[in-house]
Amino acid sequence: MAIAVRQRRRGRIPAAGRHYLPDLVYGANDGIITTFAVVCGVVGADLSVSVILILGFANLFADGFSMGASNFLARRSYAEQAERADGREALRHGSATTLGFLVAGTVPLVAYLAPLPDAQRFAVAVALTVTTLFAVGALRALVTKLGWVRSGLEMLLVGSAAAAVAYAIGALASALTGT
Repeated sequence: MAIAVRQRRRGRIPAAGRHYLPDLVYGANDGIITTFAVVCGVVGADLSVSVILILGFANLFADGFSMGASNFLARRSYAEQAERADGREALRHGSATTLGFLVAGTVPLVAYLAPLPDAQRFAVAVALTVTTLFAVGALRALVTKLGWVRSGLEMLLVGSAAAAVAYAIGALASALTGT
């Protein structure tokens, strides 16, 4: 029964979408987790909103480019090794990874761009991030054998752990440096 449901769901996604979905999910996963970790580290260090935005966007674009370029190089290397070098296809996979990273990675920063009271920004960032983590994780069910709830919860757990570590390190670094 579960296999039949997964096959029906896969049938609703165009072939091109299915082809690049793992790259999009991979990029989105890393984008939202690393950007939110930056936000949590800065909040843990009790630094300003401008620091969150500067570090958040620097991470977003540098790491997004790095993820896409790494995926491109890995796929191109594999294609060359298999003697069917297709640079355009590798570029499409790398671009999908970058796109997923940039779109999802922007989510934790939205609360700091919106006209909100400073006291509410982090709570809104957490709510947006938790929701997006679960949703992107649930999308993994379209390309894996896991159910959507389990996939969503796994990603939520990993993202939450990374955020907790970043917050703790930010708070510790702030205490050690007297900031």
